[in-house]
Amino acid sequence: MARIQPHHPAALTDEQRTLYQRITGGPRANGPQHFALTAPDGSLRGPFDAFLLSPQVGDALQQVGAAIRYRTGLPDRARELAILLVAAHWGSAFERESHVAIARSLGVNDVELAALEERDVTAFTGVENLVARTVLALLGGDLDDELWAEASRELGAQVVFELTALVGYYSTLALQLRVFRVDE
Repeated sequence: MARIQPHHPAALTDEQRTLYQRITGGPRANGPQHFALTAPDGSLRGPFDAFLLSPQVGDALQQVGAAIRYRTGLPDRARELAILLVAAHWGSAFERESHVAIARSLGVNDVELAALEERDVTAFTGVENLVARTVLALLGGDLDDELWAEASRELGAQVVFELTALVGYYSTLALQLRVFRVDE
């Protein structure tokens, strides 16, 4: 059972309303919609509703998320594989639901999705395999020197930095979803 009640748009404070509009009118809402940002009553779904508890922190988080989703050096498919590995690691149903839809739109098939859920990255090659192995190591707490050398050489230090931010951001969302018992 959810630990907080959904924030209905009509009951939002000015700060909450500004954040709500940034989320629903920002890059997540533009282009193809692979998952619904809002529930039928207009409240935000998933972690975004909890962002409204602290609009200043929530806004900072949503900006980080938008940067990770839309402004990194990661190829789109590799980014979604990384997000799905974080979701699998933390057992985050909302992250999985949302990003499976995006991954499918990028050509990730059922066999690959099942492998990601098991954290098996052997089906992937090239950059996707390296990104996936890097994410798994980051979820374990660090990159050893060998993987750091390979990742920084092949992906670049900027993308390795972006992957650390991705793992941290989606791990934060998974924690918030779990703590606030967001089931959808």
